[in-house]
Amino acid sequence: MRDGTGIVVYVVYVLVAVALTAWLARTLYRSGTAFLHDVFADRPALADAVNRLLVVGFYMLNLGYALFIVRTSRHLDAFAAVQFVVNRLAVLLVTLAGLHFLNVFVFWRIRTRREQRQLPPPVAPQIYFPPAASSTER
Repeated sequence: MRDGTGIVVYVVYVLVAVALTAWLARTLYRSGTAFLHDVFADRPALADAVNRLLVVGFYMLNLGYALFIVRTSRHLDAFAAVQFVVNRLAVLLVTLAGLHFLNVFVFWRIRTRREQRQLPPPVAPQIYFPPAASSTER
């Protein structure tokens, strides 16, 4: 990169990644509270603790990954620098979306297993129907 544009690209990328991470973490924390309270209905304190731990893990993973993928060559003009920032942010968001859906799937499975445990046991059949006679026996 020429004339310090490399530093500008890095600073812009890091600022956008940090701001995006903070906004997503707050949004996921607020929205996830109701979901986790449903998953852990009998233990609301556990739901709150899991939600806070997920946010901390989200910050660590997101910021670590954002800083890990910010590699570039030295010779980028202004347009290529903007493309670089947009590309890296897109990779970051798509990766985080995949991890988010994996998280939601795991908690959905926990919830469905809890609901299955609360179902009454199946009822045994009350009437027995003998098998129908085949047409060759007539």
